[in-house]
Amino acid sequence: MSRPADKPVLLFDGVCNLCNRWVNFVIGRDPEGRIMFAPLQSDAAGKLLDEHGLDPDAMDTVVLIDGGRAYERSEAALRIAVYLKGPVRLLRIGRILPKKLRDALYDLVARRRYRWFGKRKECRMPEPGIKDRFLEMN
Repeated sequence: MSRPADKPVLLFDGVCNLCNRWVNFVIGRDPEGRIMFAPLQSDAAGKLLDEHGLDPDAMDTVVLIDGGRAYERSEAALRIAVYLKGPVRLLRIGRILPKKLRDALYDLVARRRYRWFGKRKECRMPEPGIKDRFLEMN
């Protein structure tokens, strides 16, 4: 599926169990389907990263493409909360912490995510009910 220009896209590590849980968490709190998804390992993500001057081979961060801009690491995670329903929207207050501190915490988890949460052998394939929310996975 091609990306509607007005929808944000969350790029995630498709083999990371923590990242896949985060995607499931977001899907469950975005019933209107405003956020699209693509694994970082896909051609679609590679093209988006390249368009925004980011390294398509870097698989150690989550990226949110929104409003023509790319947000990485803690900023991406906090920005996603704007689109979610329920108390999780309160996560946005995390922006009061200095970005340097937020990103240091993010990097700590990112470096250990496979060890702590495990890794899949291949990228996630979306379930039929949410397949239309995932960009083409080539």
